[in-house]
Amino acid sequence: MPVPKHKYGASDYWALPEGVRAELIDGELWDLAAPSREHQEIAISVGSELRGFVRERGGSCKVYTAPFAVNLFSDETVFVEPDVLAICDRSKLSKRGCEGAPDFIVEIVSPSNGGMDYVTKLHLYQEAGVREYWICDPEKKRTMVYEFDESDVVPSVYPFSEPVPSRVFEGFSISCGDIVAGL
Repeated sequence: MPVPKHKYGASDYWALPEGVRAELIDGELWDLAAPSREHQEIAISVGSELRGFVRERGGSCKVYTAPFAVNLFSDETVFVEPDVLAICDRSKLSKRGCEGAPDFIVEIVSPSNGGMDYVTKLHLYQEAGVREYWICDPEKKRTMVYEFDESDVVPSVYPFSEPVPSRVFEGFSISCGDIVAGL
């Protein structure tokens, strides 16, 4: 008889030692490795450019970068830490992080987690009600953009050489190629 797998919950997630990063998905804790320099450059640049864009226009959305806990379905079952996120409904903000789906998420693919970003999180974010999801892939030198409020969920694909426009933040665009060019 197989040994039953331990299912983790919110109390396990919040009991992780200081400095240990993980995500809770389907009762499993997924360790998050330290990001590469390229990964950090992209996350910090996209996050700071978007934050500046929102502030410049007097917007009420809040922009965060990882680590930042997102209780994706507001039910203590799935906790993720997107690389960059924006929340426009401030009632979702709590002392712990975000309670519900952010409006905008960017995940930067690391060689060890591609399946999570391209499959698992894609479906979770769509189901939760995220409006726009970018998958920035430094290895493939492209960014895929999913707009989930559309009935057709076919991504737009942008090579790193082209600026990626946002639909949630009309007028905002950024080129990941420009960010990593000087590394």
